[in-house]
Order: sequence, then C-alpha cells, then structure tokens
Amino acid sequence: MIEQGIRDFAQAKRKAAERLRLSTRGALPSNAMIAERLAARQRIFEAEHHNDRLVTKRQIALDVMTALEDFDPRLVGTVLAGTATLNCEVELHAFCDEPERVAARLAGCGWEARTVERRCRRTRSQTVRVPAYRFAIDAQDLVVEVHPSDGIRQAPLSPIDQRPMRRASTRAVEALLEGAD
Repeated sequence: MIEQGIRDFAQAKRKAAERLRLSTRGALPSNAMIAERLAARQRIFEAEHHNDRLVTKRQIALDVMTALEDFDPRLVGTVLAGTATLNCEVELHAFCDEPERVAARLAGCGWEARTVERRCRRTRSQTVRVPAYRFAIDAQDLVVEVHPSDGIRQAPLSPIDQRPMRRASTRAVEALLEGAD
C-alpha cells in the first residue's frame, strides 16, 4: 500500500495473497491490523519525513476547508489519523444538497476538479454512492465527497474498523497544526 500507492484494503490483500501464492479465501489480516502495521512501518522507516509530510497535507486540507466553509467541511482518513503516506490523498467531506455548488466553489478558487463517485457505508448493510470532486494542489491529490446536508449528523463507517468515521472540523485541523509546531 505504501510502495505502490494502493488505497483499497481489499485490493492490497488480493495483491499480497497473489504475490505470496496464497488463497484469498484463507485467513487474511483485518483492515485494522493492516492500518496498524502501516503506522508502525512509518514510525520506523519514515520518522524524519513523516511529520513534515503530514503538516503539508493538513495545511493544504485547511486551505481547501477554509474555501469550502459554507459547506461545513470535515477532514477524514489517513491525513486526520496521522498515518498518511506519500501517496495518500487528502480526503474531505462537504455537506450540501446541491453538489454542483461545491464544484462551482472549487472552480471559483481555480481548482480544476473532475467529478467522480465514491462509495461509502452508511451502515454495515447499506452502501451508497456520493458525488465527489478530485483535484490536485501543489502535486497533492485531494478528494472532496459531497454528502447531503443532514449527513453531518451521522458519519459513514470507516473502511478500517467499520465504526463511524472520525471527522475533524476546520477548528480541529487548526489545532492539529498548532500542535505540530
């Protein structure tokens, strides 16, 4: 996942099983176990550069969040968790019943975003597709998922542990950056 920039746990497991000539039906590690090992690897092998990379990604997230303030943006994923690798994208959630308004704001800021769809789990048995916008700032990939306005009250489930996803407001990201000084 680190070396090849794979973001999908299932894909990474299939690739590893194939490389090791194991069956994908066997006992493979959980997503939480993989995330834990990725973090441990970073602490050991990337300690010098990891903090700088994280501060850069969080600062870019804060800049975009500030531009999207009308849509109650939230930082999610590995950049929030502190486990972002070089290839990890900055993931944000925005809340609006008209996704094209978010697209217009991004365009107004000069960010050329392409429209994509992302899957997210609302419950263990319900997966929904949400509109999202993918773009880059200073060679850093970002994705902004647009959830309905009332989606701010219930976070989607994390792909790592299937619990409600941790999300951070603009103020919380500012606090993370202040703590990094």
